[in-house]
Amino acid sequence: MAAGCSRSRRWDAPAASLARGTLLALLAFGCAAAVAAPRPTESELRTTLARAHALSGSALLWSRGGELTPQARALLDVLRAAEVYGLSPADYGAAPLADLARDAGSSTTASPLWAELDARLSAAALRFLMDLHYGRVDPRLAGFELERTGAEGDFARTLAQLAAAPDLRPVISSVEPPFDHYRLLEQILQRYRELAAQPLPLGALRPIARRSLRLGDAYSGAPALRQVLRTLGDLPGPPGGGESQPVLDEALVAALKRFQERHGLEPDGTLGKATLAALTTPLSHRVRQIELTLERWRWLPPFTTPPVIVNVPQFRLFAFRSTADVGAQILQQDVIVGRAYPRTQTPVFAADMRYVVFRPYWDVPADITRRELLAQIHSKPDFLASQHLEIVAGSDESAPPLPPTPANLAALEAGRLRLRQQPGPDNALGLIKFVMPNRYDVYLHSTPAHRLFEESRRDFSHGCIRVADPVALAVHVLGSPEWTAESVQAAMNGTETRWVKLATPVRVMILYGTVLALESGQVLFFQDIYGHDRRLERLLHLAPVP
Repeated sequence: MAAGCSRSRRWDAPAASLARGTLLALLAFGCAAAVAAPRPTESELRTTLARAHALSGSALLWSRGGELTPQARALLDVLRAAEVYGLSPADYGAAPLADLARDAGSSTTASPLWAELDARLSAAALRFLMDLHYGRVDPRLAGFELERTGAEGDFARTLAQLAAAPDLRPVISSVEPPFDHYRLLEQILQRYRELAAQPLPLGALRPIARRSLRLGDAYSGAPALRQVLRTLGDLPGPPGGGESQPVLDEALVAALKRFQERHGLEPDGTLGKATLAALTTPLSHRVRQIELTLERWRWLPPFTTPPVIVNVPQFRLFAFRSTADVGAQILQQDVIVGRAYPRTQTPVFAADMRYVVFRPYWDVPADITRRELLAQIHSKPDFLASQHLEIVAGSDESAPPLPPTPANLAALEAGRLRLRQQPGPDNALGLIKFVMPNRYDVYLHSTPAHRLFEESRRDFSHGCIRVADPVALAVHVLGSPEWTAESVQAAMNGTETRWVKLATPVRVMILYGTVLALESGQVLFFQDIYGHDRRLERLLHLAPVP
């Protein structure tokens, strides 16, 4: 947010109207920018403040007898240190509030400055709490279709609790996302701020003339590389006697592998251009990645049932066995997502998985038919048969195939007919499909192209999500004793297409976070393959990081 939105002028209105007027000016008009997450109406704001005062039983929340309460002083400290939460102190007028508190402290107890300070502290506290709870940006403006149903907060009660709490931290924590991995990431933020403040010799990591350097190769930047990797925690132990050796030794190669694994790179222990680019990325950029990912996690509602989550830039799926996001309780596997082109990116949204389809047909999307297949159908008489493709009318799976006559091909090109691929091991969807009705027509499925899972960067699809272990995922979502790994495989390798309705729909959330903090203390960074980090930076009006 622009720093100036919270710097209001002094108010000369009567003290009785200061609370309402200042609050609305700050929250409803001055600071609730067009990109903001849903904000209360004027009426709701008035009610919130009135209820907070009623709950506290005091006309002023933040001062007593012409002195700031300990809670007010603690709140000012929290707002001044909003960066701890990945937020900006300027958004809450931390500096002007401190000035106003000093001015009020040197005035009489009857001064209207106390009423103004009370209102502005309440406004700042409310905005801070709402930003932590909802996020600062409406996810729809970032192109994400995520609903916040069930995530409403009682901010009047929370504000009153904040004004009376001996320790503000539990009250603040109560409005934050209830996810362990959010907390872990928030903790990591401070660590990376400290790392970013250290002078690291990134400039000494010299470009390499060859395609890559391997174990035993000479590299003049090896001493600096050791220092960087030791600081980041990838090279354990204290400095040894070979610190100044300009060569890639075994310890350095092992550290490179750990670094590569944490940054979504091929963990081969070689020093190539991609690894060098990740190594020389300023840590201030990593801090920004953490801040942006924290913002996105605030958009999520609490889990009411165990979800399936796909983190797109991580190329990873997480099937929860409970509503707690504890790593040991989560089925994890690799996925392939949409290519990094506007037409083929996997969208960010949430939907309910309702069916598992064994031996599915693949209904070829019309744009793929036109752009990729029609030319081959015209030029190769046996193309349809060799690819097990059929021309059909309507959407029914029982529709009979039509011959590839010129008239039918013209109708196919015009979109009046469609292509489908017969079930089988070479079907583009593989032998199983997980259906979650949504407006994007995106779903999870297996694939015959297993080799692609060997790649570290796996954006190869047209938007749907290919899963590495469809049998394990099917057993998980079907959740019935009759559906074992063996029975799932039997249905996949049977002779008929079979739709199985899930006894309980499973919430599937396709998300986008470029950082993940693990319980082990490891921090994983992923490439911003779709540019969503850059887009969110613009929505938040954040200056580029150095």
